[in-house]
Amino acid sequence: MASSETAATSTPVVVSSDDRSKASTRRSAPVSRGRREGQGLAPWLFMAPYLGLFLTFVVAPAIYGVWISLHAYDYTLPGKPWVGLDNYQKLIDSGSTTFSDFWNAMQATGIFMLLSVPLLLVVPLLVALVMNSKFRGRNLFRALYFAPYVLGVAVVAVLWRFLLDNNIGLINQYLGAIGLPDDIPWLTSVPEAWVALVGVTVWWTLGFNAVIYLAGLQDIPGELYEAARVDGANKWQSFRHVTLPGLRPVLAFVTMITIIASANVFGQPYLMTKGAPGTETRTAIYYIADTGLRSFQMGDAAAMSYVLTLILMVLSVGVFWLFRERKS
Repeated sequence: MASSETAATSTPVVVSSDDRSKASTRRSAPVSRGRREGQGLAPWLFMAPYLGLFLTFVVAPAIYGVWISLHAYDYTLPGKPWVGLDNYQKLIDSGSTTFSDFWNAMQATGIFMLLSVPLLLVVPLLVALVMNSKFRGRNLFRALYFAPYVLGVAVVAVLWRFLLDNNIGLINQYLGAIGLPDDIPWLTSVPEAWVALVGVTVWWTLGFNAVIYLAGLQDIPGELYEAARVDGANKWQSFRHVTLPGLRPVLAFVTMITIIASANVFGQPYLMTKGAPGTETRTAIYYIADTGLRSFQMGDAAAMSYVLTLILMVLSVGVFWLFRERKS
């Protein structure tokens, strides 16, 4: 009897691997859950300073701008009466006083974009292709092309205003020295004024786009070019089938920022042409600033700003659609 009891009590208990894993999971669950909660809080703590600045200087002003656009807002007067959508209505009513001026300014902005954006996409790419090749003095070449971008718009505009002056400008003097017309009104007539504004802008900002392109070119694996060379591809075929597809994300980014920057052009026409001749080169941002800060019609200016923002959002969607990944 005793021996049978001893055998019964000493029989080993077999624990399966599934039971063992379930038990270990139950024991570790509170620890892993707490760890996940800590990991979820830490990123927000690191992002808190940026989020605070973003909410304070981006989101809050945007909301306040919408509120301004719904009022007859004159910051020199104590009362800001509610007008609803009247400020927006004036922008689509051909009989209003702001309709023609605003859309003429939008037309000037469109002309500047159509002339500057293609050049700021193609010329920097060509410069980046040259900078990506190996030759003596490559670093100096890169520095020279990027150097103008570090200058402020005031410095660039004042410098070129004197160079392009109709009477004392060096550009006309050099043109006359080689037998070309030396009385070109670069800043007081169209289309000469557009040539001057676009040319100065391309000279000033192509270095930034070229650096972005250069970073994208250096990120394309060299094995792809070697494979294309083995397959018998020439330089144009390698550029078309290797370089351009590899630059797709970079092209989308450069196109986006170039369109936005061109749509927001202000300093060059303000300091170089003053919108002349007449208001032919007065861009949208120029007119918005004039309306809000000089005429004190902040409600109208805010409404114009949001119309321009809406148009840029539509263009942004179009750019993302154009550069989307396509299934073969």
